[in-house]
Amino acid sequence: MTHAVVPTHDAVSTPAWHRRSDEIAGGVWAVAVDEGRIVVEGLTKNFGPVRAVDHLSFTVEPGTVTGFLGPNGAGKTTTLRILLGLVSPTAGTATIGGRRYVALADPIRMVGAALEAASFYPGRSARDHLRVLCVAAGVPQVRADEVLAQVGLSEAAHRRVAGFSMGMRQRLALAGALLGDPQVLILDEPANGLDPEGIAWLRGFIRFFASQGRTVLISSHVLSEVAQTVDAVVIINRGRLIKQAGLAELTKSAQARVAVRTPHAGRLRRALESEGLVVEHTEPDTLLVEGDDSAMVGRLALRELVELHELCPQRSDLERVFLELTAEDRPPEAASPQLADGVAR
Repeated sequence: MTHAVVPTHDAVSTPAWHRRSDEIAGGVWAVAVDEGRIVVEGLTKNFGPVRAVDHLSFTVEPGTVTGFLGPNGAGKTTTLRILLGLVSPTAGTATIGGRRYVALADPIRMVGAALEAASFYPGRSARDHLRVLCVAAGVPQVRADEVLAQVGLSEAAHRRVAGFSMGMRQRLALAGALLGDPQVLILDEPANGLDPEGIAWLRGFIRFFASQGRTVLISSHVLSEVAQTVDAVVIINRGRLIKQAGLAELTKSAQARVAVRTPHAGRLRRALESEGLVVEHTEPDTLLVEGDDSAMVGRLALRELVELHELCPQRSDLERVFLELTAEDRPPEAASPQLADGVAR
C-alpha cells in the first residue's frame, strides 16, 4: 500500500519542491517506507523479433543505492525507459511506490531521472535551461538556482551549454533530475565524463541522497566506481535477471583465488592439480588457483623447487564477480543486436 507524504505543522505551508535536504533528513517530512520502492515484475519487451527484456523481476528498496548492471545489449536502458513511461512493455509491470509512472499524481516530485542521452539547447545558459524545465514542470523558477548550487554549477549558471564539458553536462542533467526534490533518483551512466574529483563528489552526493530514506537506481559500466557507491546490485543479461544481492553478500560468496607467477608454471600446475586443486593457466607464466590458501600454494612450490615471482590472494571484487556471473549467459557478438534507437542497450 502506498501512503502520501504527510507534513508536520512546521512544513504545512512549505511547497514540496522547496524543501531543503537537511529538513527532510531532520524529519520535518514523514515519508512512508514504501513510497520510493521500485518493483519490476515479469517485465517483457519485444521489438519485433528482438526480445530486449525477458520476464525480468527485481525490487529496489528505499534508503539504498542499487547498481543496475549488465553487458551491452543486456536490456538495462529499455528497462529504465519502461520504468519512466517512455516505452510500453509487452508484458509485466514496472512500478514506483506501487504505481506505474504514468499513473503518478505528481511524477516530477516523485521521480528524478537523468538518462545517458541527455540533450540541451546549445545556445541556452544552464540557468535558462533549468528555468524552462521549471515552467514545464510547474515548479518555482527559484529551484533552478537551488539545484545548480547542489551540483556545483552556480558559477557556470550564466554560461551557454555549448561550452560545457561532458562532466558539466552530466552535472546539469543531474540538476534537472533534482528540480522536483524527488523521492527516487534514476541515473544512467552518471559518471561518464566526470574527472576523479567529480566522481568523488557524485559518490558522496548519491550516498547522502539515499541516507535520507530515498531511493537511487544507477545503471553503469564503471564497475570499480559502482563498487564504492552501491549497497546492492541487480545484474541482468540478455534481458533476464542473473543475480540480485547486497554488494557485501555478492562479493563474499564469490570464489576466492590465488594468483601465482612463475617461470615454471607448467610444473607447478601439475603439482597443484595432483593435490586436487583447480588451476587456470591465464598467461604463460601465470596461474590462478581456486581457493584462498596461498600458504598451501607456497608450500607446494617449495616442495617442487619452483621459483616464484608472485604469490597473491585475489579479493572478490565486483568486476570479477560480474564477469563470472555473465560469462555463461553471454551471447556471441553477432547475437547482441543494437536497435537503431538504442533501446536494446
